[in-house]
Amino acid sequence: MTTAEESEAAGVPAARLTVSTVAHRLGVAPSTLRTWDRRYGLGPSAHTAGAHRRYTPDDLARLETMRRLTLEGVGPGEAARVALAVPPRIATLGQLSAPVSFIAPPPDRIGRLRGGPGGRVLALPGASDVVRGLGRAAMALDSAAMTRIVTEELDSQGVVHTWEQVLAPVLVAAGARWASTGEGVEVEHLLSDCVAAALRQHARGVPEPAGGRPVLLACAPDDQHALPLHALSAGLAERGTASRVLGAAMPAEALHAAVRRTGPAVLFVWSQLRATADVAALTTLPVTRPPTALLVGGPGWDVQQLPDRVGAAAGLAHAVELVGQALGG
Repeated sequence: MTTAEESEAAGVPAARLTVSTVAHRLGVAPSTLRTWDRRYGLGPSAHTAGAHRRYTPDDLARLETMRRLTLEGVGPGEAARVALAVPPRIATLGQLSAPVSFIAPPPDRIGRLRGGPGGRVLALPGASDVVRGLGRAAMALDSAAMTRIVTEELDSQGVVHTWEQVLAPVLVAAGARWASTGEGVEVEHLLSDCVAAALRQHARGVPEPAGGRPVLLACAPDDQHALPLHALSAGLAERGTASRVLGAAMPAEALHAAVRRTGPAVLFVWSQLRATADVAALTTLPVTRPPTALLVGGPGWDVQQLPDRVGAAAGLAHAVELVGQALGG
């Protein structure tokens, strides 16, 4: 029984809150709450005949979790998954552990990324000069500056360092600002486009071995978050491993066709959201000889539900390592 149901069972009607009331409590715009409802299912659950839907205390607890995690630097999709998965009573006590993904910074860095998003700058307290410079370029929509900064960092520091120490903080801050205020989607989109272009350039020039079986990188069906795939491709290229990025939202049928056609040595599938983590798309893949190594990454996957033969990457460096092991490196 939820906390709201327990209150009503005891004869105390649970509060029914309007959008404007909840927005005021959380310090977000009503449009942000509507976006969270539409995109992540974090909407009001109380229904009254002839009236608008209202938020219950349980709904509010989940939204408080969503708000707190985004302010702490967790991406909105990942924060929503945690908010929906944790029982409301636990959520209100803050007894949460943010899942690991390519986008989220390492857990020991989340505290250093706190700060209220909004205004004309990204919230990047304690960040390095390079990170702040990238944040300023993103807010200015300066694609040339963003591309230059990311390219220089990739060339001098490598993919994993650049992704975790430079790109993740800015990507998280841009996502948190959008999730909190409903503004800045143009910042997030242009930043992602510049980052993807720099990563693709960094991955070029690595030839596939003649007669070798390819490494395929794809998003799960309906998943649009292809940026981590480009990071993985660039990270593999630094180790001399070529890969083919199939991109976002690969239908299961197309994924199966790609496996049949190429007989890949490795297939890596990314899922950002629980709703896109289609385990059936993995279990029904064609059988290849020799077998294809199946790997997944992203916070959408429930590792407890994965088949035994599927490996799960906890981060970018780990994904690069797993692919290398699957190739015998």
